[in-house]
Amino acid sequence: MTSTTPEVLRETTLLRFATAGSVDDGKSTLVGRLLHDSKSVLTDQLEAVQRVSASRGQDTPDLALLTDGLRAEREQGITIDVAYRYFATPRRRFILADTPGHVQYTRNMVTGASTAELTVILVDARNGVVEQTRRHAAIAALLRVPHAVLAVNKMDLVGYQESVFAAIAEEFTAYATELGVPEVTAIPISALVGDNVVEPSAHMDWYGGPTVLEHLETVPVSHDLAHCHARLPVQYVIRPQTAEHPDYRGYAGQIAAGTFRVGDPVTVLPSGRTTRVSGIDLLGEPVEAAWTPQSVTLLLEDDIDVSRGDLVVPTQDAPATTQDVEATVCHVADQPLTVGHRVLLKHGTRTVKAIVKDIPARLTLDDLSLHPHPGRLVANDIGRVKIRTAEPLPADSYADSRRTGSFILIDPGDGTTLTAGMVGESFAAPEPVADAGDDDGWDF
Repeated sequence: MTSTTPEVLRETTLLRFATAGSVDDGKSTLVGRLLHDSKSVLTDQLEAVQRVSASRGQDTPDLALLTDGLRAEREQGITIDVAYRYFATPRRRFILADTPGHVQYTRNMVTGASTAELTVILVDARNGVVEQTRRHAAIAALLRVPHAVLAVNKMDLVGYQESVFAAIAEEFTAYATELGVPEVTAIPISALVGDNVVEPSAHMDWYGGPTVLEHLETVPVSHDLAHCHARLPVQYVIRPQTAEHPDYRGYAGQIAAGTFRVGDPVTVLPSGRTTRVSGIDLLGEPVEAAWTPQSVTLLLEDDIDVSRGDLVVPTQDAPATTQDVEATVCHVADQPLTVGHRVLLKHGTRTVKAIVKDIPARLTLDDLSLHPHPGRLVANDIGRVKIRTAEPLPADSYADSRRTGSFILIDPGDGTTLTAGMVGESFAAPEPVADAGDDDGWDF
């Protein structure tokens, strides 16, 4: 972030967070407890949960039902889809994503955590750190989620023993640190009873840290997007052609990162043409400055060719354009991604043709080992790819911006989302093999 960025950007009143963990570790119960004890549940929602719980012969409401809304989820007692919930306290607003724990729904965890600033990873105190715990920690690290909470759940089932909590916290923190997770906060809880979720536990006087909600309310969230160089993907060109504004030409979109000010020298990519910001319209009114994530219309001094898919950036901070993209990806479709696969790559508001030229490695999340040159990625796989695009792309590194450093691959035949990608992110992959060519007109 430059020194001229408004101070209000250094802190946000909104926290996006995701839950993760193994099946039956209590993620949905924790979320339900958060909603219930923070009084964020509507009366009719609670009554519905009470009715379903009573029909099952349960004496108390099953708070997991507040998020497990799919019929299949309720029948199986597991979370399948990502359940998004909004709630607020006097100190902060929250958007949470309750993600599945089952291995086959790993891709859903990627979806839920992709926009999160914090991940709550649950561990059953009876089982400790297990394979899926490590898998979710690895994904959170790859997605560069800046904060992690280890919630050691079901402490009531181990007699609230401090030694059990301490051993699990030490093991997980060491593993997360090795992965590069910048911060881990460990909290012993019982989501079912409510210990240390919203209210402090009366059973664990040996713990002097925050409750889960207290930590969520106070964790500093700086929004890495606000710390990035300014980026505006152009979504729409506005030309009203009215008598009042006969020459109006504005370029509308949501600011993906940073701040724009009137008078700033800017460059339009991929063309590379330069100009200055002559005006900024926000909600129909002119302003001197605008920042992420505001949706604005930029007016430019010069009449240059700008269209949907272009990227407006500060001239002094313009990213390089390239047709060769190297990235870490998570494959989310049932259809495999193969070397030579023809795809569409969507980056911001721009979509271009592309070819998968190489898949240098696939990450085995069980033990973080590498499988070299697998030739394909199947659903839930994480791997390294090399992609050649038909047109240059102005892509940032994902380490610099999770918004403008990410992309998706799309099947050109039916529009299915195939893969989520992070530009430049890497693990220790082997040397790539020679590029795969093809003779179908997509060899760029």
